Amino acid sequence: MNSILVVDDDLTFVTILEKFLSKKGYQVDCNSNVADAITSISKKEYGLLLLDYKLSDGTGLDIISKTKEMGLKSAFIMMTRFDDVRLAVKSMKDGAFDYITKPINHEELLAVIAHAFTKAKKDLEVEIIENQESKSLNKKATTKKNQGNEADFLVGRNHLSKIVTEQIELIAPTEMSVIIEGESGTGKEQIAHRIHNLSSRKDKPFVAIDCGTLSKELAGSELFGHLKGSFTGALEDKKGKFEAAHTGTIFLDEIGNLSYDVQVKLLRVLQERLIQPIGSNKEVKVDVRIIAATNEDLRLNSENKTFREDLYFRLNEFKIEVPALRNRGEDLLLFIDFFIEKSNIELHKNVTHFSAEVVEVFKNYDWPGNVRELKNVVKRIVLLSKTTIPGLECLPAELVQAKQSRILQPNETDLKLIQEQKEKQLIVEMLVKTRCNKSQTANLLNIDRSTLYAKMKKYGV
Repeated sequence: MNSILVVDDDLTFVTILEKFLSKKGYQVDCNSNVADAITSISKKEYGLLLLDYKLSDGTGLDIISKTKEMGLKSAFIMMTRFDDVRLAVKSMKDGAFDYITKPINHEELLAVIAHAFTKAKKDLEVEIIENQESKSLNKKATTKKNQGNEADFLVGRNHLSKIVTEQIELIAPTEMSVIIEGESGTGKEQIAHRIHNLSSRKDKPFVAIDCGTLSKELAGSELFGHLKGSFTGALEDKKGKFEAAHTGTIFLDEIGNLSYDVQVKLLRVLQERLIQPIGSNKEVKVDVRIIAATNEDLRLNSENKTFREDLYFRLNEFKIEVPALRNRGEDLLLFIDFFIEKSNIELHKNVTHFSAEVVEVFKNYDWPGNVRELKNVVKRIVLLSKTTIPGLECLPAELVQAKQSRILQPNETDLKLIQEQKEKQLIVEMLVKTRCNKSQTANLLNIDRSTLYAKMKKYGV
């Protein structure tokens, strides 16, 4: 199903994109805001949603959330400016297949779209096969999946990475609860899998749930289950994640997003190992090991009363702090080779390594999305490469712009460069303030549109 819904409030950009994609054989519809997009997906099924992050009445994440809530199988690609790469990476964690930065490179966009449709087709085939398997085969598949995730764990060479590896090996054989703290994209779920696979529960279920995607209304049902008819929409009995993880491990990612009411219930599970499905008068005993992860400082949150202090202390029997990729030195090269190999297998390519110029750009980039961002960037370069050694021509827009920004960095005595850098920063700030409305930005800066476009081109904005 090659149907695409484009959602962006830049009407000129949308018109150009619609014509381009239509010429490439895709069926394209367009909306400019969240409300209209939700109306569209409720009336028609789309294989892919191409979403701008910032919209007049919300964000692309609101559309992803609603689509998932409706049970639709669409893939999502987020479009964002370079300055919002962290938000784009977060969108992938919330369900987006990939992201692409503006200004859009049409060749890169086509490659990412084609990959999204191919991946969706494979996922559908796998889902059909899995639905036909017996429970015993599903159990074997779960064990195999756990082993596969363990293979995704890469032992780093950096001294900070070695500390994390030692802590994992120390805590894994115990039954202690663990908090994993680190920036988004640092590999917290891979660490949780590693702990599970090194524990006595390794042949039992590993159940992961992203608390950041749970609404206040549905969190209790997802975690603890419900009985048919217990609330509007409860059409059948549902087993919660804790019951599904019985005898195994449950991984609660972004646990700081749970509401106060759910935190109270979770504390009871930790203390008594009992859950009570919504609408039921009976309690169910569960034997689970809890591993929680967060990109926030839960201790500070508990002191500020935004996270229950008693729950924090119950969870914090052991804490692992995961370093950001930019602080892991030589691990960067290790990860690059690792993801090239995985991308070659997945995309049927034969890239041997990246050029020295590309590696240098990688070393100077800040990696706001950490290992997750690196993995996606490497995959996109491998996908776009027409040779065995990709060069700068395959770099995604965010890395190209970061490279240009470094060139513009002024020295302390170069007055012209200092002024240009301040001018660029002011233009970016005004574009953010006006949600990239060029006319409003030009008015705020007291210049005409043609001057604004010239300066944006000059500074690579």
